Amino acid sequence: MELEIIESPFTGTISKNAKHGIHRIFSFKNIIGNANTVLYAFIPPFFCKVIFDITRLYSKTLKIEKYKRALEVQNINIEKDFLKSQLNPHFLFNTLNNLYGLTKQKDEKASEIVLNLSDIMSYTLYYSESEKVPLQKELEFIENYFSIEKMRHMDDKNISLSIQEIGNTANIFIPPLLTFNLIENAFKHGLKSKTNPFLNISILVSEDKFIFNLKNDKSNLAVTSFLTKSHSKYGGIGMANLEKRLKLLYPDKHILKVKNEIDRYSVEMKIILK
Repeated sequence: MELEIIESPFTGTISKNAKHGIHRIFSFKNIIGNANTVLYAFIPPFFCKVIFDITRLYSKTLKIEKYKRALEVQNINIEKDFLKSQLNPHFLFNTLNNLYGLTKQKDEKASEIVLNLSDIMSYTLYYSESEKVPLQKELEFIENYFSIEKMRHMDDKNISLSIQEIGNTANIFIPPLLTFNLIENAFKHGLKSKTNPFLNISILVSEDKFIFNLKNDKSNLAVTSFLTKSHSKYGGIGMANLEKRLKLLYPDKHILKVKNEIDRYSVEMKIILK
């Protein structure tokens, strides 16, 4: 019976070796040569498999990263909805109480509150669903919210808001309600000092950066750590949400510094817009 050798990368090698004697076949030189022939024959399919596996692994990694980002965006939207729901009930309750008092006194500020409140509700209904909104709309929201909150306090308290725009800021877009929790907490927990109550906010915007600074007093009895796992009343979930939003929307392009001292509290937030 004859053994038929079909055409393969080793056909020539087998035929060539068959012509030599046993000593020539098992010589060192011949063994190395045959090994190279076998190795070269397997290299193309081996590398094809490696490339295929790398491509498949990379594709799988991309899908996982895409899925993780989708979850992060979903969580951010949930947290933004939480901010909106937090804004509506107690803020409306306080504002309507103030409005009732002003209308009974026939104070001219009542009409101003109604207008500010209308603008705030319009913003939360029509703009806050977007990932980013025009800068001017966000600044208007801050001014309206600040004005209403300021009306609840006596004029002798040091409460100020400064907004400065440098250059052309007409085409700048930023995330909605980005500073809301910070301002809300300042009015909620600040202005408690009996000797020096203050709440100061400054915003500087240029074509390539957004800088937000907030400082307020606090009662000496309210000394708590702002950035702890226990979520103190000065930060908690609201601050954690803000940090997540900044990391997602401005990775490596933001700075958030918080100081919680004995008698005062301050926040500095810088965002590189470009």
